[in-house]
Amino acid sequence: MSAPQLDSLTVGDVVAEREFSLTRDSLVRYAGASGDFNPIHYRDDVAASVGLPGVLAHGMLTMGFAVQPVVDWVGDPAGIVDYQVKFTRPVVVDPESGAAVTVTAKIGALTETTARVDLTVTFDGATVLGKAQAVVKLG
Repeated sequence: MSAPQLDSLTVGDVVAEREFSLTRDSLVRYAGASGDFNPIHYRDDVAASVGLPGVLAHGMLTMGFAVQPVVDWVGDPAGIVDYQVKFTRPVVVDPESGAAVTVTAKIGALTETTARVDLTVTFDGATVLGKAQAVVKLG
């Protein structure tokens, strides 16, 4: 698949959509890879003791997989020249059913050399990453 071309894009185009399924196993694996062993990410009792509704997915895990559809669309991770999000709501990962997070990537703005891709990242009908934007350098 060749890289997308700027002249073929229009503001408002949906360029990628994906659903990510998280399980408690996903959280344990991410904790091992990242070194973030905060027990709110794997122990219900600790999460409850600090007033959380349940075990939460790591924010950086959510941020990381949210940009993956854009990386796949561009075809080269080096094409992402800027990526920012605001964490707005946690992703609660149920011990049995897990969590399904949906990502929609839409062209938000175009310049002569870049496309700003606006990401809508939702869990359980609510946005979990606000102002999620990736800037992509395209030919």
